[in-house]
Amino acid sequence: MPRLEDRCWSCSCTRGKHKLDARTTAWLAAKVGEAMARVNGLLRQAHASLAQPRGQHLVSRSLVLFLIGAFLALVLNLLQIQRNVTLFPDDILSSSDVLSSSISPVWWVPPCCGTAAAVVGLLYPCIDSHLGEPHKFKREWASVMRCIAVFVGINHASAKLDFANNVQLSLTLAALSLGLWWMFDRSRSGLGLGITTAFVATLIAQLLVYNGVYQYTSPDFLYIRSWLPCIFFSGGVTIGNIGRQLAMGIPEKVHKD
Repeated sequence: MPRLEDRCWSCSCTRGKHKLDARTTAWLAAKVGEAMARVNGLLRQAHASLAQPRGQHLVSRSLVLFLIGAFLALVLNLLQIQRNVTLFPDDILSSSDVLSSSISPVWWVPPCCGTAAAVVGLLYPCIDSHLGEPHKFKREWASVMRCIAVFVGINHASAKLDFANNVQLSLTLAALSLGLWWMFDRSRSGLGLGITTAFVATLIAQLLVYNGVYQYTSPDFLYIRSWLPCIFFSGGVTIGNIGRQLAMGIPEKVHKD
């Protein structure tokens, strides 16, 4: 006589549960397949766009902008450190080697600034094309090099010039930064992107100083110097001019009224 445990018992609710699990599994598998197909399509489109001359030009422009931004950030930050405008933690700066003690605390600055330079430099010609306002004012490399020289001079002045207070220095650098925009840009998009760059960069600097990553001597604008937004503004205009010059070979979009 067969025992009770040898029998296989089943009921309608169990069969319904198995059917529901099977349907759920099939639905999930279908959705995963659709998602994978979409991702595969996007990857193919990205690969095809990069394989085209326009995509290759975009990558080369991004690389050049990254290298320029990283180099300028390294040089100008070393200047600020040597003039004791920017201070990093004492345990990092306690090295006896002057060069390593100057470079080691700012290792993260060049890649971050290089990435920001690539983004800003690509945005300028993109916004010009979107607005239908091709920037034709002083579109030559000689003008770009002069713009870089003026920007470096403004940054150098922020560390070298001695004023009675930071407000006078800030007003002077603000006038110089607006003068840089007027001399080498004069576009509404350049002014708007420069102000946006200065605002975002200033906010990030405030957060970094607040969290103790580094600090400024004699801060008078919350945790930073009041002239720092002027440096960010002039830097954004300078990188924007470089990005526009690098994009000279790309056809620009012109709106027709």
